[in-house]
Amino acid sequence: MSSHHLLALGESGDAHFALLSRLPQGTRITVTADARQAAEAAASATAILCDMGRGRLLQAAMAGGAPQLRWVHCLSAGVETVLFPAMLAHPAILTNGRGMYKRALGEFVIAGCLFFAKDIARLRASQARGAWDPFTMRELAGRTMAIVGYGEIGQAAAVLARAFGMRVLACRRRPERSRDDPLVERVVGDAERGEIIAQADYIVAAAPDVPGAAGLIGAAEFARMKPDAVLINVGRGPTIVEAELVAALREGRIRGAALDVYDREPLPEGHPLYGLDNVLLSPHCADRVEGWLETAMTVFLENHARFLAGEPLRNMVDKQAGY
Repeated sequence: MSSHHLLALGESGDAHFALLSRLPQGTRITVTADARQAAEAAASATAILCDMGRGRLLQAAMAGGAPQLRWVHCLSAGVETVLFPAMLAHPAILTNGRGMYKRALGEFVIAGCLFFAKDIARLRASQARGAWDPFTMRELAGRTMAIVGYGEIGQAAAVLARAFGMRVLACRRRPERSRDDPLVERVVGDAERGEIIAQADYIVAAAPDVPGAAGLIGAAEFARMKPDAVLINVGRGPTIVEAELVAALREGRIRGAALDVYDREPLPEGHPLYGLDNVLLSPHCADRVEGWLETAMTVFLENHARFLAGEPLRNMVDKQAGY
């Protein structure tokens, strides 16, 4: 491609941006975290790489229209922060890091299951007291996991759940896409979401933040959960009605929750979730494993080669659908 100009939005000194050196010799690259410089460079940029948490910087860059822009890649899997009006209206293709974090998030799901099945909090408390306190633990084998939002993260959780001998049920917008999935016993649409939640020992929320996903698990769903059910959220905070979750946990209507995402992040000081002893809280870092950003860059590098060759890009986002 002639006169190709890549604008990378982020700090030039970050380790994962060092991988930009692998781009073909002669590629014009501008790396900046400054809004003014980003806007100036966007005037001639044919592609933009948007680092984690740089949605506002991308919006500033595109404020002038970015007339030469043909492709935007976000290292994150979630794209809710970059779907501002200028992006939605722009003809540029949008791709993301979908699939790069699924294994780590699947492992966190199982960690949440084991945290409650083996009552790790009780073990730690007994250890701290110097108390010999034997009790009956639970197995994951034979338990039921219901996954709300059966995309790549949900499927990664299902792989591990099945390895532990769990029964897996799933809910997704288009259940026909998973009718023949050997990992799941049953796949349903949104209308039957409550049915699988009612059967589950562990409910996994793995839906992206897209129109219609907010409040998928609210008062009606909590009312159908088993008293010893555990809710695990590795999707997006608004999927769960947080006030209803806090009430269910406080009142003991469910056993507990393992959370990686929240309505507001960082979780505000004094938030009631901090004070509950039946909650495992992760500060939205369940996907931050060693080398996670370098791994995310591999999708960009492969797509960059495809972009130069005029080939179809991986992980294309439907900007109107939001994923």
